[in-house]
Amino acid sequence: MRKVLIITYYWPPAGGPGVQRWLKFVKYLREFEVEPVIFTPSNADYPIQDPALAKELPEGIRVYRHTIFEPYRIARLFSRKQTEVIRTGIIPTERQSLKDRLLLWIRGNLFIPDARKFWVKPSVRFLRNINENEHFDALITTGPPHSVHLIGLKLKKQLSIPWIADFRDPWTSIGYHKQLKLGSVARRKHLSLERQVLNSADELLVTSRTTKEEFENITQQPIHVITNGYDLGYEKDEPLDTQFTISHIGSLLSKRNPANLWRVLSELVKENPEFRDRFRLQLIGLVSEEVLNSLDNYGLKAYTHRLDYVSHEDAIDYQKKSQALLLLEIDAKETRGIIPGKLFEYLAARRPILAVGPQEWEAGELVTTLGAGRVFGYKEETELKKVILKWFQDYLRGTLRVKDAQITQFSRRELTRKLAELLHGNRI
Repeated sequence: MRKVLIITYYWPPAGGPGVQRWLKFVKYLREFEVEPVIFTPSNADYPIQDPALAKELPEGIRVYRHTIFEPYRIARLFSRKQTEVIRTGIIPTERQSLKDRLLLWIRGNLFIPDARKFWVKPSVRFLRNINENEHFDALITTGPPHSVHLIGLKLKKQLSIPWIADFRDPWTSIGYHKQLKLGSVARRKHLSLERQVLNSADELLVTSRTTKEEFENITQQPIHVITNGYDLGYEKDEPLDTQFTISHIGSLLSKRNPANLWRVLSELVKENPEFRDRFRLQLIGLVSEEVLNSLDNYGLKAYTHRLDYVSHEDAIDYQKKSQALLLLEIDAKETRGIIPGKLFEYLAARRPILAVGPQEWEAGELVTTLGAGRVFGYKEETELKKVILKWFQDYLRGTLRVKDAQITQFSRRELTRKLAELLHGNRI
């Protein structure tokens, strides 16, 4: 059995999408002759917590922890509201105050690659000592935060352990990177660190074909696509909502704000009394002020049901009960390769997916290929309105459903099998 050290910032009690990928890999790795050992902060300042996720950990999994200095705790003393907004990723794009701009500049230019950079040096010292007893066969780092990869970079040089760097999201090309008000020195530093990591790791993991193609322009190291996926919890159907509920699960960033969709829904509410009586937009998770203001401007506030972050178990139930599921991505070239982890859970819920995103969006291609729903750009309205109205009529007849797509390739166990094959392969 191979012993693998997994270095991750996000780990239970952390909640949200950042923890799911490696929690699920760890859940199944032992079935494929891999013993995972976890290294994570002992005092991380997680914006979202879901302690129930710890129940999914296999018995006896070893978890090493080491303290981390979190600058956000200090920043909160000066501006709690702005600090909370930035650390959750919902960066305001309109009416930024001087304090907003200052905090973004500090985050982008003084904390490179991110605010968890102070965990790197103490972690390397700590893990060097741990390895003397554990004798790891391989090392895996997963980011963001991409400072975690710098731990792998230093350990690779000092211990010569085979290293896999896993990118749940891209680094310098991710959408919010441009919002950090980077100076030329900071921009060059990010690019240099990204290049060092991509060219020093023995293997690279990414979650989309687009990210793989992007990284192939920077490195010749082997790059493997292992997407996110779905796990258990979808075996039993739930009774559907009696209302025509369109649900979005997860954070709604400022730029994930499809005015064309809000406009179409507003028109349907005004034009169709039956739609007005039965329609409900359900938003579960953090929502930016810009999105809320847009909904208000289009007269949809009264039809919007908001819930703060819920446990992952509850999120699965909400997905299965919804009449349709909403998938949104920022309308930008940089987001074409973003495949949200919730997409695979949406697929497993077997409810129609209404997706709005950029052109050539890889997630949209999956929705279309699997026949799981419909995909629209940010400027389409006529066909979007027709589809929503048709789905509403199907809902009234009790026939709103999608065909069962062949999605077993995206099960967490199957994806873990692919990871284990890589860990047992000749390249590692």
